[in-house]
Amino acid sequence: MLVCPVTKSKLYYNKVSNELISLPARLAFKIKDDIPVMLESEARQIDHDEYEKFKELFLK
Repeated sequence: MLVCPVTKSKLYYNKVSNELISLPARLAFKIKDDIPVMLESEARQIDHDEYEKFKELFLK
């Protein structure tokens, strides 16, 4: 089971962007060639609006 390398929290899969989302870290980890890139330096920051959208989607 994969967890966020920063917070060790659960990751959520976003099918639309093909990313693993860490809500506590507010990071999105890309999946390239079916392999998650779990490096903090390669992760994308999630802005406030996107965070709220993901919170609503994943934490129902």
